[in-house]
Amino acid sequence: MDLNNIKAKKVAVYTDATIAKLHPLKAVIESLDKNKVNYVVYDTCRVEPTDGSFKQAIEFARQHSPDAFVAVGGGSVMDTAKAANLYVSHPEADFLDFVNAPIGKGLPPTKAVRPLIAVPTTAGTGSETTGTSIFDYEPLHTKTGIAHRALKPYLGIVDPLNTRSMPANVHASSGLDVLCHALESYTALPYNERSPRPSNPILRPAYQGSNPISDVWSLHALKMVVKYLPRAYKDPEDHEAQHNMLLAATFAGIGFGNAGVHLCHGLSYPISGLNKNYKHPGYEVDHPIVPHGVSVALTAPSVFRFTSHACPDRHIDAAAAFGADPATIKPSTAGDVLAEKLTRFLQDLDVPNGLTALGMDTSMIPALVEGALPQHRVTKLAPTREPAAEQLASIFEKSMTNY
Repeated sequence: MDLNNIKAKKVAVYTDATIAKLHPLKAVIESLDKNKVNYVVYDTCRVEPTDGSFKQAIEFARQHSPDAFVAVGGGSVMDTAKAANLYVSHPEADFLDFVNAPIGKGLPPTKAVRPLIAVPTTAGTGSETTGTSIFDYEPLHTKTGIAHRALKPYLGIVDPLNTRSMPANVHASSGLDVLCHALESYTALPYNERSPRPSNPILRPAYQGSNPISDVWSLHALKMVVKYLPRAYKDPEDHEAQHNMLLAATFAGIGFGNAGVHLCHGLSYPISGLNKNYKHPGYEVDHPIVPHGVSVALTAPSVFRFTSHACPDRHIDAAAAFGADPATIKPSTAGDVLAEKLTRFLQDLDVPNGLTALGMDTSMIPALVEGALPQHRVTKLAPTREPAAEQLASIFEKSMTNY
């Protein structure tokens, strides 16, 4: 009915091969059939998409020229649909035109995109709330993305019934993305310290830095993750925990979609891009995969040790969300306390023990740093401001083993 209300004549439904067999897509298709909506289905979205998989999804959209989109899946599906929507709306654009600089040109969209309805089936990315679309850029073995408010979905349908089919390890890894969205956006460089000012309003970045509005969403989401993620991971019948993790993902999406993320995400992109053999349990895919939530979490203890001196009060707030007594934490120890709480939290969720558990070693640090350096869009939002190469190398080295 939502699609009929906007007078959509042809709808492209994007999903992945796993969700295509499950209740969420079946419910969407039944609704489209019942309401006599004309649609086509693209069911080969790649989990952890690449520039190649984006181009295939874009070509499908160009062939069918839909006037609306529905994305049914996790962040990979929603991000793929966002990209297809953007490029079908700009048929003359080269692929790198909208990709974040310095990998791409970082140009802003100049034409209206088509309505996109996002139906999340994981409790993680919050992509139903954001103008961000992330992918592996295979030529450079790193992740990058497209970020602009124009990519935000027209509507998000957030229903915990759609997350019931998630395996335990998917609950954990997607929930870790929520965790880092909340922590990074709450500790991001404040909005009134960002510079330089854009020369034109159309060039305003998607991420504004931490601010009083995003703080509300981010800190509340963090408290929800601490309370409910271990429960959702350990008990597949704990529907209360699943319900609240999906809410936390959306809350954190609103927070980081406004404030931004920083080093955990910036450093995660080469971790995923350089993975050759590791395949995380619980993911039915035909390629090596480090789930996004795992890749952002592995450096988190070292990241927050590094950033704590820039805003110790916020790191104390975060440690308190994990149960630490803020009255006993000195500003000089805030990073260590938060890192210790994070480490125990990750261990309780059976997260791989640092980068070595993925098959990486210290010989890969130069390549990891090289992949992280172009991630200016997020690394410059660290409260310490953008780290130097040797500082990034130190964080990667300290993340080789966490427990």
